[in-house]
Amino acid sequence: MPADPSAHGSGETPLRRAADTSRRTAPSPTAHAAGTSAVEVRRSSRRRRTVSAYREGDRTVVLIPARMSEAEERRWVTVMLDKLAAQESKRMLGDGELAARAGRLSGQYLDGRARPASVRWVTNQNTRWGSCTPAEGSIRLSHRLQGMPEYVIDYVLLHELAHLLVPGHGPRFWSLLDSYPRTERARGYLEGVVAADRLPHLPAARGE
Repeated sequence: MPADPSAHGSGETPLRRAADTSRRTAPSPTAHAAGTSAVEVRRSSRRRRTVSAYREGDRTVVLIPARMSEAEERRWVTVMLDKLAAQESKRMLGDGELAARAGRLSGQYLDGRARPASVRWVTNQNTRWGSCTPAEGSIRLSHRLQGMPEYVIDYVLLHELAHLLVPGHGPRFWSLLDSYPRTERARGYLEGVVAADRLPHLPAARGE
């Protein structure tokens, strides 16, 4: 699901890269998750609407129009980092890998106290991202999460792991998720997906 019809992924040609004259390097807010150390923003006077990004060695390069404001730049850097991360995690984790991931998350953030008996993908959850049955120790994740950034999948897994310890959504439950540094970011990502799904599918403007 593209964030904007004018946004593109990697694959810029050398000719278009040469047109980007204004460059700025800044620490990446998702550097650890992406495995990169910095984001380089390149502004181009030849760009009008398109935004694109690609990996270049140990950094991520984001190409934007020169007239874009700093606020728009920050927003699009975040969008493109998430898009690249989603593309790179496109390979579907098997149920066994998902269970191993849940075990690592439980050990890292819940002191290993949440021990699910099973963790698996399901295709019958279209109104929720995940669910669990504490009495059985089972966790199920919606197939709609496949291809989303890994930190989003980890958040949903951790959310369901916490439910094995606390059934409701009271203060005690949320305190279990406080140690996960990407809780708010992941919640924002999922809320954005839900909001976008509710938008009417308008026809593209002429010439697009």
